[in-house]
Amino acid sequence: MPERTGYAQGTPCWVDVSSPDAPASTAFYADVFGWEHRSGGEETGGYVTFMKGGKSVAGLMPQMNPGQPIVWNTYLCADDADEVAANATEEGGQIVVEPMDVLDLGRMGFLVDPTGAFVGFWQPGTMRGAELVNETGTVGWNELATRDAGAAADFYEAVFGMQAAESDPAMGGPVDYRLWTVNGNTVGGLLPMGDRFPEEIPPHWMTYFVVEDTDATVAQAKAAGGGNPVAPFDSGVGRMAVLTDPFEAHFSVIVPHVPPAG
Repeated sequence: MPERTGYAQGTPCWVDVSSPDAPASTAFYADVFGWEHRSGGEETGGYVTFMKGGKSVAGLMPQMNPGQPIVWNTYLCADDADEVAANATEEGGQIVVEPMDVLDLGRMGFLVDPTGAFVGFWQPGTMRGAELVNETGTVGWNELATRDAGAAADFYEAVFGMQAAESDPAMGGPVDYRLWTVNGNTVGGLLPMGDRFPEEIPPHWMTYFVVEDTDATVAQAKAAGGGNPVAPFDSGVGRMAVLTDPFEAHFSVIVPHVPPAG
């Protein structure tokens, strides 16, 4: 279901990247994914919305202060942002940005879950979330990598109603990989961080973008000033790679063997 008009609570509904140089980042992602863009102007702090075929697919927030991390953020849909914030605190999470209105677009906040992963939550207003997903040049997967999958599963179930189900061994991934489900629909992944993750890499939500050719996308990103910390490799679900933009924001690309979950 590539075109979307809404999301159930707990479903990743939006992603955006922070940048110390919005024009440079905008040019980079246009080169890599062919995105169009529009700016919200001063009232949104210069927020940029990336588009494909006139449909919103992701965003960019200019860095507000020098200490702001340069990362791709995942936002989980929330029926009530204030209730999510209250429940997250009760379940051992930490609210780092209290729920706040973003014009009439929606109400947002950020939290750190009990395992240390940073994630946003979005109560839709006039902006429901990404209008296009699960096709080339759009988000195809969101994945929480954490060193305590059990604690993460408990937290996101209690706060967002998400379920962490065991994955099908036929996928060919890690045996302990889990799938996030909402109302029976698969919406993302839960990856336990084992020894293959260096200690300095913190728990995090990773964004995967669907591409037509992983190797060609890596070459294009490098030519545009990006990096490739994890070279292309084949997995049970597709050929993927981890990239960085010119300001070290990490993201992944994948050519999936099967269409991503909707």
